[in-house]
Amino acid sequence: MEKKKVVIIGALGMDFHLFNTVFRDNDEYEVVAFTIAGEQNVGTTEETQRKYPAELAGKLYPKGIPMLPEEHLEEIIKHHQIEEVVFAYSDVSHEEVMHKASRVLAAGANYRLISGKFTQIKSNKPVVAICAVRTGCGKSQVSRATYRYLMSKGFKVVAVREPMPYGDLIKQNVMRFEKYEDLDKYDCTIEEREEYEPYIEQGLVIYSGVDYEKIIREAEKEADVIIFDGGNNEISFYVTDLLFIVVDPLRPGHEVKFHPGEVNAKYADAFVINKMNSAKPEDVKIVEENLDKLNPLATKIYTNSVVTIEGNQDFKGKRVLVVEDGPTLTHGNMSYGAGYVAAQNSGAIIVDPRPYLTGSMKTVFEEFPQITEIIPAMGYNDQQIKDMEDTLNKAEAEVIIDGSPIDLDKLIKSNKPIVRVNYDIEAIKSPTIEEVLDNFITRFLK
Repeated sequence: MEKKKVVIIGALGMDFHLFNTVFRDNDEYEVVAFTIAGEQNVGTTEETQRKYPAELAGKLYPKGIPMLPEEHLEEIIKHHQIEEVVFAYSDVSHEEVMHKASRVLAAGANYRLISGKFTQIKSNKPVVAICAVRTGCGKSQVSRATYRYLMSKGFKVVAVREPMPYGDLIKQNVMRFEKYEDLDKYDCTIEEREEYEPYIEQGLVIYSGVDYEKIIREAEKEADVIIFDGGNNEISFYVTDLLFIVVDPLRPGHEVKFHPGEVNAKYADAFVINKMNSAKPEDVKIVEENLDKLNPLATKIYTNSVVTIEGNQDFKGKRVLVVEDGPTLTHGNMSYGAGYVAAQNSGAIIVDPRPYLTGSMKTVFEEFPQITEIIPAMGYNDQQIKDMEDTLNKAEAEVIIDGSPIDLDKLIKSNKPIVRVNYDIEAIKSPTIEEVLDNFITRFLK
């Protein structure tokens, strides 16, 4: 039987997982290429010679699988006579999903989306997954709160994080993070550090990587329960026993406009409507009405996102630069985050960074026009880190407020003091995350 030729389009995450679970060692298909696109994995598009290595690709791909720029998708389809293009992005608008479909169909290939039913791995331990309808809703806050509560009940807990493997994929295939040295061991980018470092700071163990079958089997060896901390608005990589879906009322309506966020909403056991202390009542109502249509049986949990400044420092009247979580600002489409909120609440004068932008930072601001008064923490490669460092050092400000999840002091040499902003969740009313977890414990851990 002649194999069906396939291209998988994505952003270095779900595409690898989808290949591993559906296409690897599958004689019906030949995966000709993965594509790389700039709208999600900023800074990696120059690396057009990368491959999914033979060591990870299985017996059918002794030469590995090339990663090609998605801008050449039509040419790839026609040159290789591709029959099927498989969509494997997260956090893409429904409109953009179909724009990509139009390109594929016009070039002569079929366009395919694959259900989580065929990609989710069954764990031998109970799994709590925390996913979302968009990037930047506050998943990691919910994940860490879940982790801490289960630990307080005496259970051994390990978190697994959806990947952003931008480095050596063989080296990063199965990664375990427990201490800061582990971040250097795996040559993590800033985006990766943003997800792992908060766990390390709280003394928590987190796994990530490429092969999520191998990862879960390693995690099971040291855990009573697994927490899956989903990236962007990705579907859980594992079959879930409890699924929290985090929703952001600061972006009302997005829960029905983005893929696979809307799928997550339909999957949810419980919604966590976060950032209530910053949301407008009319926006919360829009979100509630949409969730009732998508999944009326899911429990609704309401939380505040509480922002605190390290050392409770007062910045009233001081000129400050604000750095925020990169992905939340870029493909998350947000124009501010926790650092900006903290600066405003403190009465600081927020310095416009645009006159001081250097190198690749200029490109980021051009590509994402919603970013104006704050600097996204960019660091997919050494040059981006240097450009961010130069931008911060050139700016005429007294203090840098670090609203990203990482400690910038560990990565850059700054000529200004860097003060970190912390953010966590707090319950507003019953039901709470803890009450839902109590029910989970009774069902799956006793």
